[in-house]
Amino acid sequence: MPLNKNALIRIKTIDKCLQNHYRKWTIEDLIEACSQALYEYEGSNKDVSLRTIRADLALMRSDKLGYNAPIIITSKKYYTYEDPAYTITNIPLSTQDLHTISEAVDVLKQFKGFNHFQGLNGVVSKLEDKIYTEKSNQHAIIDFEKNENLKGLEYLDTLYKAIQAKQTLQILYQSYKSRSGNWVVFHPWLLKEFRNRWFVIGVKGKKSPIVNFALDRIQEIKFEKSITYYRNPDFNAATYYKDVVGVTVNEGTPPHYIRLFVNRDNAPYIISKPIHHSQRVEEQRPDGVVLSLFVIPNFELEKEILGFGEAVRVVWPRNIRKRITRRLKQAVENYDSDTKPL
Repeated sequence: MPLNKNALIRIKTIDKCLQNHYRKWTIEDLIEACSQALYEYEGSNKDVSLRTIRADLALMRSDKLGYNAPIIITSKKYYTYEDPAYTITNIPLSTQDLHTISEAVDVLKQFKGFNHFQGLNGVVSKLEDKIYTEKSNQHAIIDFEKNENLKGLEYLDTLYKAIQAKQTLQILYQSYKSRSGNWVVFHPWLLKEFRNRWFVIGVKGKKSPIVNFALDRIQEIKFEKSITYYRNPDFNAATYYKDVVGVTVNEGTPPHYIRLFVNRDNAPYIISKPIHHSQRVEEQRPDGVVLSLFVIPNFELEKEILGFGEAVRVVWPRNIRKRITRRLKQAVENYDSDTKPL
């Protein structure tokens, strides 16, 4: 329900009056305050009528503007807010606004490792409570991928602040191949998410290659103040990851074309959701399509191809085709072995 400028001035004036609990407000006082406000803002010399103020009060009490203002009358003549903390400026959102914000905050809630977003938790709870209080039996219509048991998210905020402050770190890190963690000096440059896992990218020293650490393998982080922070000023994340799938960049290996055959049933899916931004359809066949990628081969690319199972076949180059074939044969052998199911 849109308000004209005069009505908005009156309602904001009434709200300001009723917030002042050091004074008792009769309806005549509200008429005088609104008339004075209109004179100051609009130059109007016309007094506001009793009928107009009563209509404004009724409108504020109603749900038409979403205010539901708790206006009460004491001693049969004084108007005030029953809730001393109430003000219409705290409720500027419509129910549709709340739905939209709630859906957007669902995205932000995935970054719960960041202190920057912790302040949203209370806001989200209030918004969600208002939505579900007003409309019962509501079900979620958006469900985001998440892993509540994912380790390492508690380090997101520390790493973020270290990158922002250009701070060197000591990280106790245990790789998948190590039996225990090892302390390493680390200069963090970038936080990157891939397939719902987080990685920190940086270097161990000025002349060291760029490496990535999975946050779920970090055991402890300390700030290292005795070693000057280093970052290559030429490092650009968009350029660095331009030719890879995932987070592993095999430096020194140039990108080259990889051709994949995708069967007819799965072709629409992979075409609509490309494996990499360089993906192109090279050939249409009755039984499927041939796609090309211009990428640097890495571990994540192989996992992506293997994840499609029988739907995808590497056509070229031969070395990747052989590696995928070898891993698939090993997978078959795992099922063909005489080992009884656990």
